[in-house]
Amino acid sequence: MSGHSKWHTIKHKKAALDAKRGKAFTRLIKEIVIAARGGGDPASNARLRTAVTAAKAVSMPADNIMRAIKRGTGELEGATIEEFTYEGYGPGGAAVMVKVATDNKNRTVSDIRHLFSKNGGNMAEPGAVAWMFEMKSSITVDAETVTEEKLMDVALEAGAEDIRNHGDSWQVISDPPAHQAVLDALAAAGIAATESEATALVPKNTVNLEGKDASAMMKLFEAIDDHDDVQNVYGNFDIGDDADVE
Repeated sequence: MSGHSKWHTIKHKKAALDAKRGKAFTRLIKEIVIAARGGGDPASNARLRTAVTAAKAVSMPADNIMRAIKRGTGELEGATIEEFTYEGYGPGGAAVMVKVATDNKNRTVSDIRHLFSKNGGNMAEPGAVAWMFEMKSSITVDAETVTEEKLMDVALEAGAEDIRNHGDSWQVISDPPAHQAVLDALAAAGIAATESEATALVPKNTVNLEGKDASAMMKLFEAIDDHDDVQNVYGNFDIGDDADVE
């Protein structure tokens, strides 16, 4: 079991607010559009199946899901959405990776660069920090809905590698190819996922941040995460439970 992650806890709480204000819909619609380029049938497109499952989990109307799929397959017209990943450094020298989905790359990269500089960080060249992360499946489960023992039994049996304790939530880590099998096993056991990502960027090692650096990093992460084009943001930092961070 790995340690508590302050940002993961904050993000878990933000997810409910994002759902209420529609930001979750925006992110998921973009993900469905992009995923559907690989085929419009969720049964044969694992990425699309994951995105549709996540959309249903936040009560996205079926019509919205279908329109997004048709945009992805080209059956409906719409702005072209592209994926990009930006790299940078935050306060204290921690590494930051930002996944975006945008119809205007120039606008988005300018915005992200501004957010870095405004909040004590700076963007880096491609490859500068990517090597510090590895691609993994990440599934989040509300800690109040399942015991550690049951979650471990189900997830590890299905092929998961690790179960991480984030206070009010659990994070199930697996290799990307095992993502759907683990997600299906959890669902079959009545364990609902609040978030799932087949290709999350998980840090190989973490650096500890304290004091002003810890507070500044949280502000940077929240500012980036709130941007409309940002799908996800990752860092290789750790902040202890006793840090003075909201």
